[in-house]
Amino acid sequence: MPTPLLGSSFDQIVVNAADPARLARFWGALLGAEPVDRSDGWAYLPAAHGRPRISFQPDPAPAPGPVRLHLDIRVADLPAAAAAAADLGASAQGSPVTDEQGSFQVMRDPEGNAFCLTAPADRA
Repeated sequence: MPTPLLGSSFDQIVVNAADPARLARFWGALLGAEPVDRSDGWAYLPAAHGRPRISFQPDPAPAPGPVRLHLDIRVADLPAAAAAAADLGASAQGSPVTDEQGSFQVMRDPEGNAFCLTAPADRA
């Protein structure tokens, strides 16, 4: 196994947000986590249950261009999870897709950031 560069390790996921507190509340509700607001405008969801810390940093002018990173959220019931996410302010993009890996639904959070709800195929 390779040695981490200079003792490095994974720290957190950081999402740029026009309204960090709002996105932290959305993702907290979706993932069952209690958001924490910081005095400097940031907000975050503490690491828990195998999920890393997710921080939301203020960015009033997001950079244009393609987004090259998104979160995949594993769910037990894809249609129910998509409906619950929509109730929280997300929007579905297109229809669910099913392939040999399972099913997924592309969604957008309240600020338009893409994420996928995934229901992997059984791998028995």
